[in-house]
Amino acid sequence: MTDGITWLAAPQSIAFGGYSVVLARGLDAEELVSRLTATVFGPTRTARSLAHLTSKDLIDVVEDGCWDPYPAIGLRYGEIGEWVFVVKYGGWQAEFGPQPPVSRGGAHVFQLEFEEENGKPVPPQFSYLHDDRLMCAFNLHLDRSWGYDGVNGDREVAVRVEKMLAAAGLPDANVPRREVHRTALEIIERCFGLSLPRRQVLEAALPAVVLEIA
Repeated sequence: MTDGITWLAAPQSIAFGGYSVVLARGLDAEELVSRLTATVFGPTRTARSLAHLTSKDLIDVVEDGCWDPYPAIGLRYGEIGEWVFVVKYGGWQAEFGPQPPVSRGGAHVFQLEFEEENGKPVPPQFSYLHDDRLMCAFNLHLDRSWGYDGVNGDREVAVRVEKMLAAAGLPDANVPRREVHRTALEIIERCFGLSLPRRQVLEAALPAVVLEIA
């Protein structure tokens, strides 16, 4: 049995402020870190290794360091079966762009992101890209006030996910957002076979880097 990804729906599941996780197949963890680093907006960044750190250790690094004028961003990464994963820490919100494509060269890349403390509030987001092609994307609150209008992406993949959501009775404005969030994660987990090792992410020491201006 694997941990799946539904545990991300818990309050502050990884850190205060929300979560930003990337899972990928078709490239190794170091390459995923390198590709993500290249997509940060602003000046070119490099990934400086911090060896193996716990989640708390890396949070301390990005919160205590002198990083002005750009936000401090840290990454921890690892592997689970055929998948590699990266977890972002610090000021990752709105700092990563789509270019150059992380999914280039045939990689399958899944992004799960929730700015939990954003006062607007911003819904959790999911996207799946393969070889720079959008396969599936939608907001996990299924909230029309935030522009939810079905599942976007490849017709075959998007329709399959929409059918699974409909079978679960969603969207339904009467269901609490956190329950919708969890159910949407469970459907993504089943549809794409995603899993993120909870104990490793929350308690273990994993390879870590801090993104510095080159």
